[in-house]
Amino acid sequence: MNQALLALRSRLDRFGVLLSGLCMIHCLAGLFLVGVLGLGGGVLLNPEIHHIGLVLAIVIGAATIGMGALRHGHRLPLVLGVAGLSLMTAAVMVGHGSAESVLTIGGVLLVASAHVINMRRNSC
Repeated sequence: MNQALLALRSRLDRFGVLLSGLCMIHCLAGLFLVGVLGLGGGVLLNPEIHHIGLVLAIVIGAATIGMGALRHGHRLPLVLGVAGLSLMTAAVMVGHGSAESVLTIGGVLLVASAHVINMRRNSC
C-alpha cells in the first residue's frame, strides 16, 4: 500500500483516539461542572457539540477503521468501532443525564480501542 496513504490513515487513527479522549473529558467535565457546581450548562450541554462530535467520530471511524479492516482483514476493530459509534448515537438520542454519560463513555472507550487496534494491525 502507498506509504503516504498509510501514514495519513495512521494520523487519522491517532486523531480518532484524541477525539475520543476529548469527548470523554467533555462528558466528565460536564457531569462535574454542571451536576456538582451548577456551572457551564449552556456551553457544555449544547446539543450541537454532541452532534458535531458524533459526525466527526463517524467520518473518521469509517475512513480509518473501516478501510483498515478491509486492508488487514481483522474484524475486531470494525466490531468495536460500530458498537462504540452505536452507543454514542444512542447517547445523543437519550438526552442529557446519567444514561447519556454512561453510553458516551462506553462508546468512546470502544471507538478509541478500535483505533488503537487498527493502528497496531496497520503497522504489521
